[in-house]
Amino acid sequence: MGLIVDHIGVFGSGLRVSAEISACTFVLAALLGAALAVCQISPVLPLRVFSRLYVGGVRSIPLLVLLTLFVFGLPEIGVVYSLQWTAVTAMGLYWAAFFCEVLRAGVRAVPRGQIEAARALGLGFGQTLRLVVLPQAARSIIQPAASLLIAVTLNSSLAAAVGVTQELTGQTELLDQQYAQPLLTFGAAALAYVTVALWVGWLAGALDRKLAVSR
Repeated sequence: MGLIVDHIGVFGSGLRVSAEISACTFVLAALLGAALAVCQISPVLPLRVFSRLYVGGVRSIPLLVLLTLFVFGLPEIGVVYSLQWTAVTAMGLYWAAFFCEVLRAGVRAVPRGQIEAARALGLGFGQTLRLVVLPQAARSIIQPAASLLIAVTLNSSLAAAVGVTQELTGQTELLDQQYAQPLLTFGAAALAYVTVALWVGWLAGALDRKLAVSR
């Protein structure tokens, strides 16, 4: 236990970087996923086809394979930038496909009658989406989106496999290589991940209950 106490700053720094990677990845995934979801319900056929091909294709690729492709493949074609942001980009593109499905399920939960009523009032596709569909869909996707955020956070540990050693799992591996006490080091890392997952779940539940009351 003394090892953990002596290196609590290392774990704190790693957890902070993991949180940064997870937050940036989730925001990117949410933005891209929302765009993909809009494409899927768009009346424009090429957009619907593109979105479905993207979602189906990306979901069929293991995340670690996509990370490796970006981290080691992009420099070969002259695209070089921060290793951490390369990982965020790859994970954001990956999780966007899953966020699209979450949002699309939320859109499907909106009663069809409300959409027809909006059209009867003369609202266009964009106005119906912005004023009627998305506000209601957002309420129904709180729990699924929280589950997705937890998955993003836990899978951010894969960044360590492609050289992002600043995040929690990478820092834990470095400590284990130095002290050879995997039970203590990785046990502490596991506890940190569990704490984050429980906190996100609790926050999503509280928000869901608050919105349920406001309805």
